[in-house]
Amino acid sequence: MSHVLSKWEPENTEFWSKEGSSIANRNLWISIPALMLAFSVWMLWSVVAANLDKAGFKFSKDQLFFLTALPALSGATLRIFYSFLIPIFGGRKWTAISTASLLIPAIGMGFALQDPTTSYSTLLILALLCGLGGGNFSSSMSNISFFFPKSRKGYATGMNAGIGNLGVSVVQFVAPFVITSAMFGVAISGDGFLYHNVKTNTDKMFWLANAGFIWVPFIIAATIAAWFGMNDIASAKASFADQAVIFKRKHNWLMCWLYIGTFGSFIGFSAGFAMLIKAQFPEVDVTKFAFLGPLAGALARPLGGILSDKVGGARLTFWVFAAMVATILIGILPALHDHQFIVFLVSFIGMFILTGLGNGSTFCMIPIIFQTERERAVAGKGDLAIKQARLDAAKESAAVLGFSGAIGAYGGFFIPQSFGTSIKMTGAPDMALYTFIAFYLSCMVITWWYYSRKGAEMPC
Repeated sequence: MSHVLSKWEPENTEFWSKEGSSIANRNLWISIPALMLAFSVWMLWSVVAANLDKAGFKFSKDQLFFLTALPALSGATLRIFYSFLIPIFGGRKWTAISTASLLIPAIGMGFALQDPTTSYSTLLILALLCGLGGGNFSSSMSNISFFFPKSRKGYATGMNAGIGNLGVSVVQFVAPFVITSAMFGVAISGDGFLYHNVKTNTDKMFWLANAGFIWVPFIIAATIAAWFGMNDIASAKASFADQAVIFKRKHNWLMCWLYIGTFGSFIGFSAGFAMLIKAQFPEVDVTKFAFLGPLAGALARPLGGILSDKVGGARLTFWVFAAMVATILIGILPALHDHQFIVFLVSFIGMFILTGLGNGSTFCMIPIIFQTERERAVAGKGDLAIKQARLDAAKESAAVLGFSGAIGAYGGFFIPQSFGTSIKMTGAPDMALYTFIAFYLSCMVITWWYYSRKGAEMPC
């Protein structure tokens, strides 16, 4: 099988129905598990940090919040570069290479977490390396956007990102389970650590190294599948200079701002959720609940893409931000003040669902905005000009999908840090939550003015 597609015309209905659809879906369904693993590695510290004390590591709450936030910082920065790599290297090659790179932090953490005398600086380096998983999102979304026609981009990007986002929930469900047994034997899992639970007056063994080692065989399998099963699109080739035109596009920066509000919230809450529960509700077993929010948010993302294809991405995005403000004011803050964990949990799961819907709706908006903008620029110049405009729009929107994903991911750093700083300064996370409200209100204004109101500049 030739891995390079010399002809790729997804907007041609005959080509799409005859061969395009099957090829596109094969690439999508290989991309999805690879991206899921990337998210799992990226968010490893959201689980590990909450269990370090059980293995004998002694760090402050502020240090633990920083460990959960640091992968988001490095992942977001890597995404800036990863955004432009698909048209340079090709989707198949870069998916395989970037997936294989996840072995570095997974194996590194496996060895480092066997020894409680491992220095904090070493753990910081490993947290930074987990950002390799975060970087993969931008290249993955950029790649998948090339394969599907405009009418199916909401579905495709929603499925790739939505099921890929499940990796956040998977790691928070799987890691607490695998660290309770020496599943790889003493030679790999290590001797384990005996932890005494003062509340229950019970002893339990933990093998924290398994949180890293468990992903290794799956990463290898996904790398092989990507190398032999995916494709590169010849017409999608472009240099960095060709793609850098997005930095001149106003809507690139506006969509970056909105994506901070949706995906930045999803990944930030995912990174800080377990530590926030542990800090505000110390009587609660974090491992039983931490995975629920990210799971709900990830499952909601495909629905956000599908709904946007039907009702419009901008309309859905506007109401998502409005509902996020209401959820904090009516649910989360009162629950914290009254120390009502169930209300807090249900409200936060609602926030995760809203972020997932918003992730899908914003990514549905981007291809439509840039295709409409390029087609307007060549209106009346003939079919060849329209065809070239669509090709240019595909390259621009792919770059914007990746770049906005990079900027949005910084929320994964700032949200846990905001919680940590707010708790350190005031003893409660209220200050951080009020800051989030102000930001979501700004997102509502931008969405309404540019995209959702009657007579908007770029209705989508």
